[in-house]
Amino acid sequence: SSSEGFGVPEKIVLLTFISAVILMAILGNLLVMVAVCRDRQLRKIKTNYFIVSLAFADLLVSVLVMPFGAIELVQDNWIYGEMFCLVRTSLDVLLTTASILHLCCISLDRYYAICCQPLVYRNKMTPLRITVMLGGCWVIPTFISFLPIMQGWNSIGIIDLIQQRQFNKASNSTYCIFMVNKPYAITCSVVAFYIPFLLMVLAYYRIYVTAREHARQIRVLQRAGAPTDGRQHHPDQHSTHRMKTETKAAKTLCIIMGCFCLCWAPFFITNVVDPFINYTVPGKLWTAFLWLGYINSGLNPFLYAFLNKSFRRAFLIILCCGDERYRRPSILGQTVPCSTTTINGSTHVLR
Repeated sequence: SSSEGFGVPEKIVLLTFISAVILMAILGNLLVMVAVCRDRQLRKIKTNYFIVSLAFADLLVSVLVMPFGAIELVQDNWIYGEMFCLVRTSLDVLLTTASILHLCCISLDRYYAICCQPLVYRNKMTPLRITVMLGGCWVIPTFISFLPIMQGWNSIGIIDLIQQRQFNKASNSTYCIFMVNKPYAITCSVVAFYIPFLLMVLAYYRIYVTAREHARQIRVLQRAGAPTDGRQHHPDQHSTHRMKTETKAAKTLCIIMGCFCLCWAPFFITNVVDPFINYTVPGKLWTAFLWLGYINSGLNPFLYAFLNKSFRRAFLIILCCGDERYRRPSILGQTVPCSTTTINGSTHVLR
């Protein structure tokens, strides 16, 4: 309603903030996709296929969803018609659901890589299975987005209330209203957030327990005085390097998942509660929670840059136009004795 509209100073602040979020999301996710496409070592790591697909989903959010929401928010009017409102809403639900399903797949990939034997991981994460999982991340959301929204299943029983809120006679404004009935609110939230969130919590808990046990075993070996002979010490170096590498990757992904939950949990909690309190949640609160979720689409690339050394190096090479200082040292011609170990299909040099 007009009483919930934003004043001119608020609109200026909102426009500046929203523009920064959209720009950050577009450039950041493009950078992630280009980094994996150009870096051969990043392409060897299976997890990065999910990360690229996740970046693509976030990029589509920033291009196809955010700008239209920002225009409506600043102009206090929806000018693109009812059909495009349904399409934009369906894309919103589809892409944000795809994001959390990608994070769920990433957590499962990390679980098999860290908590299972290498042979089990190779059997579980075959190219065919990765393809099927990626396909599921995009197909499953269509059953809670385009299918029910285009059929109007989400508005059964509340059509009069939606029509009442779509048009404001006082300001002669039209709005793109997305309201959901109780069955759709519960089904959508469970599929898009609560079940994947539960799976991620269980997977990362097992990763944490495994990493802590590995660290305890290494400390015991160190206190016992492991052999110092080079040939006998290499296997222990290999296991130590693998444990550190995988644990750091798991911590990075845990932080990414945590940021996602902090950004989207307020929205999904409100999404379930609102139908049961007669849709009394204020419009500004809905707007704040929705854009808090959108911020996550621009946040992930920066988490990769600061917390993942391989991505950070790839970003620096791209941004610095291939500066040789940031490239990996060549294995040929090294004067320092080294050995190699393979972690999830990626060969690492141990000096």
